[in-house]
Amino acid sequence: MDKGNNSGVKILVFSTEKISDPAIDLAGLLKMHYPPVVYTMIVPCSSAIKPRWIMRAFEKGFDGVFIAADGTDCPFSEKCTENTSEIVAKTHAIMKEKGMDAARLKMAAICSVCAEPFVKHMNTFVNYFSN
Repeated sequence: MDKGNNSGVKILVFSTEKISDPAIDLAGLLKMHYPPVVYTMIVPCSSAIKPRWIMRAFEKGFDGVFIAADGTDCPFSEKCTENTSEIVAKTHAIMKEKGMDAARLKMAAICSVCAEPFVKHMNTFVNYFSN
């Protein structure tokens, strides 16, 4: 991986269809820039993500996985944040067993109008791998 820029870095974002994905779209509409090495996969609810999906992303060459969680706005579960946090904790344990850096997996609640926080998260996350 080239440490001087973003080349070679790939980040997968699990975003939710009704909550975080609109924020990602809004970032584009507002012409807010984040590195073009960010790929999104839309899911109905962040608490439905499976640890094996995250591990598969790493196996397929993604350097980092970011879960844009629904938080308290989730239309499917009041415990979405708690459930998603448990998924992240389980995955961190798997990563630790495999000797992987737990910082490669991040989670944050991203609401439908949180374009600016999303862009900041992506820039920070990509920079972690670039420096």
